[in-house]
Amino acid sequence: MSNRTIGMSDDLLAYLLSEGVRENDIQRALRAETARLPQSGMQIAPEEGALLAMLVRLTSARRVVEIGTFTGYSALTMALAMPADGVLVACDHSREWTDVGQRYWRQAGVDELIDLRIGEAVDTLDTLLDAGGARQYDFVFIDADKSGYPDYYERALKLLRPGGLAAVDNTLWHGRVSDPTRQDEDTRAIRAFNRSLRDDARIDLCLLPVADGVTLARKR
Repeated sequence: MSNRTIGMSDDLLAYLLSEGVRENDIQRALRAETARLPQSGMQIAPEEGALLAMLVRLTSARRVVEIGTFTGYSALTMALAMPADGVLVACDHSREWTDVGQRYWRQAGVDELIDLRIGEAVDTLDTLLDAGGARQYDFVFIDADKSGYPDYYERALKLLRPGGLAAVDNTLWHGRVSDPTRQDEDTRAIRAFNRSLRDDARIDLCLLPVADGVTLARKR
């Protein structure tokens, strides 16, 4: 018996991925191609992908926003969990990275569900709000530049319907958030963001030790 989260050895992680994560061949191939990139550390973990897919299904999400798409694994995984009439607005600034994802989206037959927007994510979110998107979205996934999290989060709350869910990646930030000697910009940004959500009465909150930390914020 244990009253705290267990540690994750390499062997235990391998077991978790073997027995607790369902990936199709296209998802695995996309992860393998991404692993060869110099920026491969920006890829979400497969167990986090499984969590996102489950959350999309649990919330019956038909309208989703993703802030930070990279090579498209998270968008692919969420789109596979969405109904055929759903739409996922994917925000990123890189055509090079998202071009990788688009090949796999087409292979999986979900490319028509994904509305890729290239540019500054704040501008895309403001465009969605200006088009009447307030309180119209079911799920938002935030995984982009850490200093931008407060701006993305505030717009996400406006876009989400009551009862809608935001998931935010990297909120344990390699464990650095608990180390007072770490004072780099990104670590301080994540600490401040976590504290602001802890005190935010507009949401129900849960920070999960999945991958690099995933915060769930349900709009009240």
